[in-house]
Amino acid sequence: MAKTIEEYELSTQDEESYKEFTSFYEQSEKKEKTNNTGILIKGKIVKINDDIVMVDIGQKAESKMNINEITDNDGNLIFKEGDEIELLLNDSKGKYRISYKQALKLAKTKEVIEKLKDDFQDKIIDVRIIGKNKGGFIVNWESEGVECFLPIKESALKPNIKINNKVIKVCIIKLNNSGIIVSRKKYFDISNKDREEKIEKMKKAESLQGKVVNVKDFGIFVSVDDIEGLVHSSEISHKNFVNPEKLYKVGDDVLVKFLNYDESKSKLSLSIKALTKDPWEDIENQLKVGYTIKAVVSSIQPYGTFIDIGNDIEGFLHITEISWEKNIKKPNNYLKIGQEIDVEIIELDPSNKKLRVSLKKLLDKPFIQFIKKYKEGDILNGDIATITDFGAFIRFGNIDGLLHNEDLSWNKQDKCKDVLKVGDNIEVKILKIDKENEKISLSRKVLLKSPTSIFAKSHKVGDVVSGNIVEIKDFGIFVQLDENMDALIKNEDLFPLKKDELKIGDKVEASIVNIDTNNSKIRLSVKKLARKKEQDEIKSYNNDEKMTLGDILKDRLK
Repeated sequence: MAKTIEEYELSTQDEESYKEFTSFYEQSEKKEKTNNTGILIKGKIVKINDDIVMVDIGQKAESKMNINEITDNDGNLIFKEGDEIELLLNDSKGKYRISYKQALKLAKTKEVIEKLKDDFQDKIIDVRIIGKNKGGFIVNWESEGVECFLPIKESALKPNIKINNKVIKVCIIKLNNSGIIVSRKKYFDISNKDREEKIEKMKKAESLQGKVVNVKDFGIFVSVDDIEGLVHSSEISHKNFVNPEKLYKVGDDVLVKFLNYDESKSKLSLSIKALTKDPWEDIENQLKVGYTIKAVVSSIQPYGTFIDIGNDIEGFLHITEISWEKNIKKPNNYLKIGQEIDVEIIELDPSNKKLRVSLKKLLDKPFIQFIKKYKEGDILNGDIATITDFGAFIRFGNIDGLLHNEDLSWNKQDKCKDVLKVGDNIEVKILKIDKENEKISLSRKVLLKSPTSIFAKSHKVGDVVSGNIVEIKDFGIFVQLDENMDALIKNEDLFPLKKDELKIGDKVEASIVNIDTNNSKIRLSVKKLARKKEQDEIKSYNNDEKMTLGDILKDRLK
């Protein structure tokens, strides 16, 4: 578990040494160092116990320190009894405290201070916070291998904030014989001033060279002259939609243009597309509705696809414009990203940067394809797509034809919704093709053996039949000969019956005058039957008369 800043212990010293080290920096800042505090001395190791090292520090005085002071990271001793070593001495009320490792740190610090000399003012460095005391923070300048002191008043850090191991930028503000004092506040002052100057230069620049430092789905973060700005996804291209994560990666060099700087939030907005002319400005001079153009599929969505026509212009191909096929569910079943296609422009709106195209308009309509292949009278199979109260729609590829209830079967009571179900495959005959309205009428019953054909095998013209009236029309009446077959008696064939005296259900006897098996129609005539009966009676009467006269003559000849 990570330690809090208050619990942090330097790995190279024990707790007492740590307190002495931080105390040294406090005293250095307050200029309270005494003659025997924070000085380097020579000492001789006189005794090494399990965890204590006794050292002769001169003037007949000995002091002790933890054995960790003279061990390496693996716990091995780096000195032996009798060795002379350099130590950092602190005198607290006559009690000496010594540290070998603190002496090394102080020596290294003095070396860095000597190297800096007078060239330290406003020098900005990266440091890591490793400790805290009541006066400030101990920070590690890792690139130089020395520790510095960051006073609380110079830290610009919120109280109680968790900053363990945090790397921050600071500015060196002071050097003394044994320490480096840094300030985060001074860094901000310098940084803000420098930032303001850089922003002013950016505003005037035609373009800026930057490097991608982070990529998100909403845009890319670009560092320009050490200032990080955002290129929103909408500012990458003149296209409506782009995916930054597919276009850029960290480390890419990009050319950008300054858009805006929000001082209150310190946010820099940049643009890539602002460096290029908006292609929508003169698109109307190049393209018109109805034009056929080449495009490349750039993105596929559930509702359609986006197509790239070049020059940063993107169009939209709605799912309903992909094919004449009905109920398309997935555009990616028809198109692939990167596929080149020909499309027709169906909408062009430069003011709203909208371009809509169609793929299916370049294909023959399903109706045209159908009539090229089939004609009236052809017999074919199709699947039932939908069923309504008045019939069923039969699908042939991408087009439907109507099978009306009356064309389902010879049984007048049959309805499609009662006999068929969606998905059934049935055989039908094309009755009519309406080219003007692009409609196809179908029949199933004409493929079935009609009651008229069966009737014609046992009946002929002149036969007398009877049936009940099932329908009375202006032009005549219909008589039911059997369950699935009616016959027509026209008004002129009703005599001697009086039409106004007839009613549904009355039984009528008539002669067959026509049997049309092709159209499944039968015509009857009461008038013809009456005439035949009359002729038969006359014939019968005449035969009776002839027999009587013959008999008379015969008798006379006897």
